[in-house]
Amino acid sequence: MKPKLLTTLPGYSAAQFVADAFAGVTVAMVALPLSIAIAIASGADPAKGLVTAIVAGFLISLLGGSRVQIGGPTGAFIVVVYGVIAQHGYDGLVLATLMAGAILILAGLLRAGNLIAFVPEAVVNGFTIGIAIIIASSQLKDFFGLTAGTVPTEFVGKLEALWAARGSLNLSALGMGLAALILIVLLRRLFPRFPGLILVMAAVSAAIAMLHLPVETIASRYGALPATLPAPQLPQITLARVTELLPSALVIAFLAAIESLLSAMVADRMIEGSHRPNAEVLAQGWANVGSALFGGLPATGAIARTATNIRAGGTTPIAGIVHTVTILIVMMVAAPLAGYLAMPAMAALLLTTAWNMSEPHKWRGYWSAPISDRVLLALTLVLTVMADLTVAIGVGVGLGLALRLRDSRFQAEEWRTPDR
Repeated sequence: MKPKLLTTLPGYSAAQFVADAFAGVTVAMVALPLSIAIAIASGADPAKGLVTAIVAGFLISLLGGSRVQIGGPTGAFIVVVYGVIAQHGYDGLVLATLMAGAILILAGLLRAGNLIAFVPEAVVNGFTIGIAIIIASSQLKDFFGLTAGTVPTEFVGKLEALWAARGSLNLSALGMGLAALILIVLLRRLFPRFPGLILVMAAVSAAIAMLHLPVETIASRYGALPATLPAPQLPQITLARVTELLPSALVIAFLAAIESLLSAMVADRMIEGSHRPNAEVLAQGWANVGSALFGGLPATGAIARTATNIRAGGTTPIAGIVHTVTILIVMMVAAPLAGYLAMPAMAALLLTTAWNMSEPHKWRGYWSAPISDRVLLALTLVLTVMADLTVAIGVGVGLGLALRLRDSRFQAEEWRTPDR
């Protein structure tokens, strides 16, 4: 379970550092607005997203089992984080994240990382699309500039509340949101290696400020962002609280393990490398413990940011460390400027994130899959959107494993002896 950083340091050259530094700064420009947007969508203070990107991202790169993995807050957690905050408060989320980190550390020590291969792909696809739908629906209020008061967390109730508030449509907010959405899509297609997100956010927000448009910004809703990291502290821990939050902690741990290992596998294909799954799970555990101690959000490996790192030339975990240091420097130097970021632009960013999470290029392939896989995907998707993520994962994984047993798909050669 040796971290990849220790493997890559011997023989590390100045040329490699230059490439990693460029990649790290590039990824930071993508991670900055995205981390803030994910925190807001999760029902948390925007600064929590930056804290998570810095603390958890650093630990994932320092201790992880992938050469190029970039960690931080991701869209996959938005649904569960929003629900935990709504039900247990932010202190409850911090404790659940701490517990999830401990669970992941235990899983890593027990070498459970290799077991990811036995989670049915249809279940992963189903709850990923379901999460994407929930994220997109949660951004409609800010994208259209609606004045809807308290919006229910339940999917159907949320849509009903937004429809009832349709008369409060803010055309300025909608126009700026559409402009941001179009620019994000164009820049990603025309210049996929260019960190255009931060420029789009800055350009749209600057236009709103100069034109004095009646559009909400981060500062107008949340106040000024802090310029330093908070002091670490333990949340209040009681047996009753631990018991109450255990289901949420298990879901957070499951999502962190799934997404980080999927991201590492995608990265392996891009760089023709091989990650260490148990080291990666262990790193996710320490990252979530660290994030919780600083009052941050749950964290995991981020597929999009990891791919950006690779395309920008990152080859070792040093790139990920540079990415966290860059975010910290920007937070310390330019925190007041982040307050000008417009809420419709942040909503546009998360709408594109949700679209990318759903992986539309794979939809046709889903329909050509066996009927059992299609039913499993649809069931997991519907349960994720209409019921609860915990229920969706439990039912999906249980039913999927039962189907695999029925079809005798477990072959001896699929098991790999843990060697890390």
